[in-house]
Amino acid sequence: MKPLAVFGTSSDAGKTTLVMALCRIFADRGIKVAPFKAQNVSNNSAVTVEGGEISRAQCLQAEAARVEPSCRFNPVLLKSHGNGSVQVIVNGKVFQNQSIADYYDHIGALRGEVEKAFNGLRDDFELVIAEGAGSPVELNLLEKDLSNTFVAKTFNTQNILVADIERGGVFASIYGTLELMDPIMRANLIGVIVNKFRGDRRFFDEGEKIIAERFGVPVLGVVPFQSLNIDMEDSQSLQNYRQRLGAVKIRIAVIAYPGLSNYNDLDVLIADLEIDVEVIRDYRPLAAFDMVLLPGSKTVIRDLHWLKRQGLFAELQKFAGPIFGLCGGYQMLCKTLHDPDALEHEVAGVEEGLGLIDDEVIYQSPKILARGAYRLFSHEAIAGYEIHCGRLQAYPVSYQQGRIAGTHVHGVFDHDGFRADYFKAIHPAYQGFCYQEYRNGEIRRFAEMVAAHVDIDRILATL
Repeated sequence: MKPLAVFGTSSDAGKTTLVMALCRIFADRGIKVAPFKAQNVSNNSAVTVEGGEISRAQCLQAEAARVEPSCRFNPVLLKSHGNGSVQVIVNGKVFQNQSIADYYDHIGALRGEVEKAFNGLRDDFELVIAEGAGSPVELNLLEKDLSNTFVAKTFNTQNILVADIERGGVFASIYGTLELMDPIMRANLIGVIVNKFRGDRRFFDEGEKIIAERFGVPVLGVVPFQSLNIDMEDSQSLQNYRQRLGAVKIRIAVIAYPGLSNYNDLDVLIADLEIDVEVIRDYRPLAAFDMVLLPGSKTVIRDLHWLKRQGLFAELQKFAGPIFGLCGGYQMLCKTLHDPDALEHEVAGVEEGLGLIDDEVIYQSPKILARGAYRLFSHEAIAGYEIHCGRLQAYPVSYQQGRIAGTHVHGVFDHDGFRADYFKAIHPAYQGFCYQEYRNGEIRRFAEMVAAHVDIDRILATL
C-alpha cells in the first residue's frame, strides 16, 4: 500500500486524533498499520520497548493500531528546555541540548534518520500513516522541514488535509493552504476533512459544495467535535479537557508550573467521576483541597523558582493534607537538589526543595529510561515507565510516609488497585473505576465517530 499522510491547515487542527482514529479503523479492517511523525515538539513522552523516548501522541496512535510503540514512530523529539533551547532526542535517546536556532541550522543532518525510520516501517507494515506538524505551508520554514513537505516529497505519500472549522475562517484556511502547497503534495491530495464541526450538519452542505467546486478538492468528511480526554499532545490542550464529574468525593489541586510535562498522568484523574481536578497556574490558597499533586516537570529547578516567586512554595509547605509527587514533582519534595553539571538549569548549583522527604536529588547523565512492572506502595506489579536525570539517594523509585508520597514512575494512577487504595485513605467512600476499560472505550468511540463521518473506502481506494 502507498503511505498516507495527514496534514493540517494549522496547529491543533486535529491531526493527532485523526491519525489515531485512522490507525484503529484500518487495524479493525485487518491492515497492519504504523503511525509516524518525523519530528514532534512535546514534553509529553513515554518509553518504548527498545528503551527509547518518543512522544505520547505516537504511543496513543500505536495503541489504537494495536502495535507496540517504537522509536521509529517518532525519530526526532524536541522537548522544551527553557530560554529558547530544546533537548533534541533522536531515535529515542538524548542527542544534545541546543538553541532553537542551532537546531534548525543543522536540521539537514537529521533527514537521514527520518528516512531510515520511515523506510524501516514500510518494510515491516502494510500501511504507514504520517502525521504532519503545524501547517505544511510555512514558507519561511520549508527548507527546515522534517514533517510536512519533506515527508510528502521523499516518500510520495497520499495526502489528506484537515481544517479546523471551530476556530473560524475555514474556507480561507483551506484555500490558502491549497494555493501555497508544494505541487507534489497537492498532486497527491486525496481530499479535505473539515474537523470539529458543531451544530446541524445540514448547514455545511453548501460549504462542502463550495470546497469541491470552487477549490477543486473533494471533501472526504465533516467530523463533529468530540472531546478525547486521553494523551493530549501539549500542555495547552489541558484547557480542552472535559471532566465527567459525578458524585465528587475528592478535590485535587494540580500545580501546573511552566515546565509541566507528562501531563497524561492526569488523564485518569480527569476521567474519574469522583474526583474534581483543578489546575493551579498561579498563586491561590490550597487549604480547601483534599490533596495536592505535583506532576512531572521538564525543568525542575526552574519550576521550583517559579513556585517560590508565586508564593506556592510556602503554601505547599503549610498544606496539611496529602501531597503526591510524580517524577520532577517527586524530586521537588526532597530537601536539596544538586545540579553539578547544569543538566537541569542554565548554571550548576544547589536548590532548596520543599523538605518533605529527607533525601537529596543529584542530576546526572545519562537520562534514566526504563519501563516495566514495578513493585510500588505494596502492589506487586504496577505498569509504568521512568524518564528522568535526577537520582534520589535514599528513595530512588518511590516514597510513602504519612501524608507524603511520590514516585519516579509515570502511570502509577492508571493502576486501579493502587488508585483505589490511595484515594480511599483520603475518603473511605471512594469507589474507583476501571481506567483501561474507559481508555479503550474513548479510542473506540472516537474511531467509530470518524468512520461514520469520513469516506474511508475512498481513502483506501487511493492507497
